[in-house]
Amino acid sequence: MMHRAYQPVLPCGNKYLQEKWDKTYYDEHRKKVKSAKPMVNTTTPQTYGHLHLKMKKLKLEEERLSTIERDNSMLLEKMSNIMRTRGRIDNKNDYENKSLNREKRQQELLRVTRENHNILERLSSCGPQYSVKRWHEDWQRNEKYMENIARYPRGCDSARHNKNKSRAARKNNELNKHESQDRGSEEGVEGTGDEETEERPESEGKHEDEDKPEKGDKHENEDKSESKDKHENEVKQEEGDKHENKMNKHASQ
Repeated sequence: MMHRAYQPVLPCGNKYLQEKWDKTYYDEHRKKVKSAKPMVNTTTPQTYGHLHLKMKKLKLEEERLSTIERDNSMLLEKMSNIMRTRGRIDNKNDYENKSLNREKRQQELLRVTRENHNILERLSSCGPQYSVKRWHEDWQRNEKYMENIARYPRGCDSARHNKNKSRAARKNNELNKHESQDRGSEEGVEGTGDEETEERPESEGKHEDEDKPEKGDKHENEDKSESKDKHENEVKQEEGDKHENKMNKHASQ
């Protein structure tokens, strides 16, 4: 239980005086707290009349209402006129179609046609810039230069090819001649055999007839072997010519 007397916080010589001083100090502090002002302005902002009234908006609204009222009055007059005159309307249309820029378009068309005629005259009157004769002379000159520069004369491949063709044709003709001669000799042998069989006895004719097919078979085998050898030689020769042509092309390149 606390004592009724004033108990100061700090030690003092006289409690009554200390109490009086503490009380006055506390009262001044309370006055200062009540009279203190805030550092931040929390009051309501200032109101401006032109922001709340907005005269421009009121003016636009009045204009809109006036246009609406005018349109309504015009519509009412038209409806009353229709009711009075029982809905008669004016169907007359005397307007003629007129072009506002007809003359301008005609002038532009005349200008374009005049320019086209001028261009046509220039194109028809101008001469060619290139000469076919000069091109041909240049080509002949280039051909001569190519013949002088080339390692082998031009056309040797075609001449060799023609020579091979003529050689093959000649060999085919020789083979055909040999075959025709062999056929003729066989026919002659058969004819002589028939005459001898008539003169000789039947037994001898039989023996000769048995020997003839053996001779004919021998001749045919010999002809076939010769034709095969010739054909193989021709194939080898053609392959050699092709190889030579390839080598010549590589050397020319």
